[in-house]
Amino acid sequence: MFVDSHCHLDRLKLEDGSLADTLDFARNRGVEHFLCVSVSVKEFDAMYDTVRQFDDVSVSCGVHPLHQEDACTYEQLLEKASRPEVVAIGETGLDYFYSAETKEVQLQSFIDHIKVANALQKPLIIHTRDARQDTLDLLREHKAPGVKGVLHCFTESLEMAQAAMEMDFYISISGIVTFNSAQELRDVVKAVPLERLLIETDSPWLAPVPHRGKQNQPGYVVEVAEYIADLKGISVDELARITTDNFYTLFDQVKSQH
Repeated sequence: MFVDSHCHLDRLKLEDGSLADTLDFARNRGVEHFLCVSVSVKEFDAMYDTVRQFDDVSVSCGVHPLHQEDACTYEQLLEKASRPEVVAIGETGLDYFYSAETKEVQLQSFIDHIKVANALQKPLIIHTRDARQDTLDLLREHKAPGVKGVLHCFTESLEMAQAAMEMDFYISISGIVTFNSAQELRDVVKAVPLERLLIETDSPWLAPVPHRGKQNQPGYVVEVAEYIADLKGISVDELARITTDNFYTLFDQVKSQH
């Protein structure tokens, strides 16, 4: 059984059916759990209302680095993220590729998220792009020893992956790994130990080959798994088992909820 460790179910465009239909498609392909990831604390309640009826969907709480117009205070984030249904903090992090002009706001927001994760002992979901050194430096400076996390939709260097794994982070791979342009990422995936890998769709974006150009959806995490299993030289069943176990190890409050 597979887990989609990072999707945005509230962002799907559902012209041809309901969210229940989309999740059923994934379940029928063997996906047993979904982590719906927050990009805005202001929109958290609306996101949660969208998915709360589904027992196999968990949620995070945070502000994406590209959504700083929705920035919140430490206290606001702490209050919302303290809710028992929230299993992780984020997604948070730094993105200098798309939004270098908001760097200072991003830095403070990221620090606040790390401190909330420390306070609540919940794992961090990190988005990082063109900000390798600052991301690692802030995690080293502020993260409490017991707090774990994941670098999601990973597209960075093997050196960054290794530095993150030394801090008890996992590396999550999306459909980007199937893209023709992603040879460096494929080399990273080959080098990352299985016990540190997660799989995700980042739906509704980044649909894997052969669905590229379509809206992504959680059911397509199977294609991600198949591709990574082939890269690693193992069966899809083994890849699914290991990445699912990794998911429940990292997001350890999921099991207690269900």
